[in-house]
Amino acid sequence: MATYDVIIIGAGAAGLMCAATAGYQGKRVLVLDHANKAGKKILMSGGGRCNFTNLDAGPSNFFSRNPHFCISALKRYTPHHFLELVERHGLEHVEKKPGQLFCADSAKDLLAILMTECEWAGAEIRLNTRITSLERAGEGMRVETSNGTHTAGRVVVATGGMSIPTLGATGFGYDIARQFGLEVTETYAALVPFTLTSQWKERLSPLSGLACDVSVTAGKGQYREPMLITHRGLSGPAMLQASSWWTPGQPLDIDLLPGVDAYAELLALREQHPKRQIGPWLGERLPKRLAQSLVEWQDADAGRISERSLAELSNARLEQLAKALNHWQLKPAGTEGWRTAEVTMGGVVTDAISQKDFSVRDLPQLAFIGEVLDVTGELGGYNFQWAWSSAVACGLNC
Repeated sequence: MATYDVIIIGAGAAGLMCAATAGYQGKRVLVLDHANKAGKKILMSGGGRCNFTNLDAGPSNFFSRNPHFCISALKRYTPHHFLELVERHGLEHVEKKPGQLFCADSAKDLLAILMTECEWAGAEIRLNTRITSLERAGEGMRVETSNGTHTAGRVVVATGGMSIPTLGATGFGYDIARQFGLEVTETYAALVPFTLTSQWKERLSPLSGLACDVSVTAGKGQYREPMLITHRGLSGPAMLQASSWWTPGQPLDIDLLPGVDAYAELLALREQHPKRQIGPWLGERLPKRLAQSLVEWQDADAGRISERSLAELSNARLEQLAKALNHWQLKPAGTEGWRTAEVTMGGVVTDAISQKDFSVRDLPQLAFIGEVLDVTGELGGYNFQWAWSSAVACGLNC
């Protein structure tokens, strides 16, 4: 039986960061993971380039039953702290959108930095290791694994959520929480593409690959980002963001011409160019194939407009068309679920977790960090920043 100061369950972003941090505090650290490779989600995120932080990350970018819980950790370890770390290792990075930092070359470079930090800090990493039992052992914890039994002064659960099970994601972290009497909220896939009903799938699938800038509203969330049409439904940053607010049965309100009052512009165009038709006007503002399809759908749903001039269209008909452009009400069939979701919404309720060191208040030898907690970020590097911030807060106080 081997004894450690800290055992971390999970060799993902939060687990590796916590291991290095605790190791630098002089702690003997062991990281355990059932996967055959560390940091799998890091490697696939951001199209293989990993959006590893957002310089503007703040509490308003996160969803949680307790929105104040994340404030302390985010203040103590900011995006600039992490940027300083990776720059010390010479990581080249790019800012694709304001605040969103990606690896310039490959996410492998970022994972290599984390693994190097763990090595320098003396943290031991064991993969292909399954946890068979976790129990309290006096002032510490006993961890039984497929490769032996270990004890530790503290066990840190950094198992992540349910998203992308092909990378090894499971609900094991939630099982541990429930075992020790902690509440776990309902979890569901977030930052995930939408699937469509048969009618809209049939209409949109021929347009697969087309993208355009939209403003989408779901519940209280509104985002102006690109939308991507896929063979299965709707994706792209706009739809991924909206999925975090969407509830089944709720329609999405999609503005295909954000910043344009379509009705006012059509009225003015009719006044100036009464012989002009809708198709060419729309084709100047949207991808031509999408514009053509929108006109065809209007022909099928509300009467032919494709062959009529603006002068032949009444105010009511123009208003109806404008509403279809500025407020396209589309009710998804669902989402693609865990298979492609970037994150898990919900998780271990934070009421029983210390904001200072992320330990369980009534069981300080057990802690939870990262995505397994009920703290979920928007799209754009926020979830990785939460991994770094929560990991450092925990690692410094092991």
